Formats: sequence, C-alpha cells, structure tokens
Amino acid sequence: MSKVRILVGTRKGAFILTSDGKRRKWDISGPHFGGWEIYHLKASPADPDRLYASQSNAWFGQIIQRSNDGGRSWEPVGNQFTYQGEPGNHLWYDGTPRPFEFKRIWDLEPSLTDPDTVYAGAEDAALFRTTDGGQTWQEMAGLRTHPSAPGWQPGAGGLCLHTLIFDSANPGRIFGAISAAGVFRSDDGGASWRPANHGLHSQQIPDPDAEVGHCVHRIAMHPARPEVLFMQKHWDVMRSDDGGASWREISGDLPSDFGFAIEVHAHEPDTVYVVPVKSDSEHYPPEGKLRVYRSRSGGDQWQALTNGLPQSNCYVNVLRGAMAVDGLDSCGVYFGTTGGQLFASADGGDRWSAIVHSLPAVLSVEVQTLR
Repeated sequence: MSKVRILVGTRKGAFILTSDGKRRKWDISGPHFGGWEIYHLKASPADPDRLYASQSNAWFGQIIQRSNDGGRSWEPVGNQFTYQGEPGNHLWYDGTPRPFEFKRIWDLEPSLTDPDTVYAGAEDAALFRTTDGGQTWQEMAGLRTHPSAPGWQPGAGGLCLHTLIFDSANPGRIFGAISAAGVFRSDDGGASWRPANHGLHSQQIPDPDAEVGHCVHRIAMHPARPEVLFMQKHWDVMRSDDGGASWREISGDLPSDFGFAIEVHAHEPDTVYVVPVKSDSEHYPPEGKLRVYRSRSGGDQWQALTNGLPQSNCYVNVLRGAMAVDGLDSCGVYFGTTGGQLFASADGGDRWSAIVHSLPAVLSVEVQTLR
C-alpha cells in the first residue's frame, strides 16, 4: 500500500508526518533541529529517503542539513558557498569579514533525476547549485547579474528567490519567482534568464509595461501542462498559458485577491487552490473564516471549501510555501498555518481535518507519495 510523508518546516524545527494510503492516522516525528527556523524541507524525486533542509538562525546563520534515511538522522552540509567566484562560509558566525552574506535559503529544489544535484533560492535573490549532495555550492550568476537586477527592491519578506519550478519535459527550463522583482524564466538550465511578467500590474509602479518590480508571492505549475502557470501575487491571482510570456487575472469571485499560497491538483491541471487573506496589512482570513478556494475551471470560477475548517474567530495566515498536494488517486491537499495547525483533505478539498493543532508557526509544507 502507498504511504504519504509530509515534510513540515516551522519557526522552531522540522516535523515529519507519515501515514498509509488511507491518510486517517499519522505518526509524527520531531522536532528536528528544535528551536531553529526551517524555511524549507524537501525530498529528492530521485531518492525518496534523501532529504534536504534549510536551517537558519539569526545568530548562527544558514546551514543546509541532509538526511539519507528519510529524516531519521541528519548531517550538516553546505558550508562552502561560492558567490560570483568568491568563497564564503555561511555555516557559523565567527566575526570575521565575509565577501558575501545572504540571510537564508528559501527554496531547496532537488534535481528530478539526480539526488546529489540541488538548486537553492536565496535571500537576496541569488541562485545556487550543488552537484555533490550539498557539500559545496556554486552561484549560478546569470540571474543575479541580469541587467535589471540593480533595480530590484525587497518586498516585506525581503528580496527572496522563494520559488523554483522545473519543467520535467524540458530539463533546461526553470521558472523562478522573486519578491519583489517578479517571475524569471531560463531555457538553458539557469545560465541565462529573462523576465516573464508581461500583463502584471502593481501599485506604486507607474509604468504599466514595467518589466520587473512585481511582488510575486508564489507560482505553481502542473507537470502535464508546463506552459500553464498560476500565480498568487501581491493583489491578484493570475494565469499564464504561454510559459510566462503573458499573464491574465483570474481573481474572479474570490472574497480577496490577496494571499500567499497557490497549488494545483495532482491529476487535474485545471483545478487550482488558493487561501485568500484580507489584505496586505491584515494577514488573516476575511471575516475570520478560514476558507480554501478551489477552481475547477483554471480560475474562471471559485468555490469556497469550508467543511472541517474554523469558520469563526480564526486569524491565522497560510504562508507562500505552506500548501502542497500528494499524488494518490484521490488527491490529498495539505496546508499549515501560522497558528500551528496542519490541515489535510483526502478528497481534493471537500472535507478537511486538522492532523495536528499546536505546531510552531508553519513556514513550508511538502508531501511525498511513497509507492
């Protein structure tokens, strides 16, 4: 029977939850790295027991942790980062000058085919890659040296490269989303990049055709349709049908077009999920009602999903990386909140239940389907 493993990064450690294909009872392991921020925890598609974790601390800095046994044991790696040809040690703060500082790794994306190759999106908006399982990292400088880069400005969460998406049908194609610069696309494996923001409109940008400067919160793609992208932006839910060359708004009948998370159903490329919050200054559900919205038409109409979710006095947020789906026949949908709840639906969102109520604030949720 299939198994499901949920990888949860929180403000105070990582948690790993495991269940069988029925997804009714969950075993919980953690906290791993208790007290540390775990911004992202991700498994290799090529080796389900190879896990990577982005561990950060305001005092000790950034560490990459690696597990070769599904999270039962860990080892720190990634203390050798090279930025534009200059080495930098980002493992421990020791008071010595460093040629390059970055605050944290937001997104770890292992290669689809090689467990030792991993891409890392950093703040400030740098892209790194390792080919030796995390021991050493080289910056892929084509993104950070793009001609528009000197004009990039940080969003409220920093100037973070928070989302990397790979096209399984075209190994050279990568999409990256930066807050608050926008979406960028590479067709040569990350060597060069071009903006993919036509059709986006943002407050405080007087030029309606601005190439960069858009605060993109999250992008999502179904692997069967790599030309179709969905976006949750700082105001507006958007869709592209041409690989990011142009975008159109699909906010429609949502109660708010502001939010952070967006995800696509595992088997239905036109089924999309978002979690609206009230506004850019009030990061909680409209009316205090926690509602996931689902569109089965690629964004033309939206339906509120509420069964099992708190519908009064709920003031949590769902962050950009805190929603995921599994690959079982009846697609499971999962999301974590800043209040420490981890909600799950085994039927595509029709019914929800809280797997756990009292985790630290959830930063990221990833799901593995183990056959």
